[in-house]
Amino acid sequence: MSDKINGSCLCGEVTFQVWGPFKGFRLCHCSRCQKASGSAHVSNIFTDPDNLEVLTGADQIKRYDHMEAETFAKCFCTNCGSVVPYKNRPGSFLIIPAGSLDDDPGITPEANIFWPDRACWYDEGIAAQHCEQYL
Repeated sequence: MSDKINGSCLCGEVTFQVWGPFKGFRLCHCSRCQKASGSAHVSNIFTDPDNLEVLTGADQIKRYDHMEAETFAKCFCTNCGSVVPYKNRPGSFLIIPAGSLDDDPGITPEANIFWPDRACWYDEGIAAQHCEQYL
């Protein structure tokens, strides 16, 4: 896939385009991703490191590299805190937080990684009542 896909942060300060070919889509359940997202897992799409164009808000992006991790990092909008695409620490992949995309990436998750580390409440959460709006 080579079509450009739009994305943005929650406040709209950071906007970008990404493109493929995409090399994977994984839901990561490791404890670092749980802490970084404040949720049960992250949803990351992988592509070549140069498949990103930041359109607006480049000066609003801050990077965090975990000192004890070989590859873990994250970039986020300093205004709203939303995660945005970033290169992994070795620079071998562009990691696209799937939730930051405004358009359909045309790819679906293919694996749940670090499954044994998933949140202790994750399975019950998936089985819980599904609602169309706030309860």
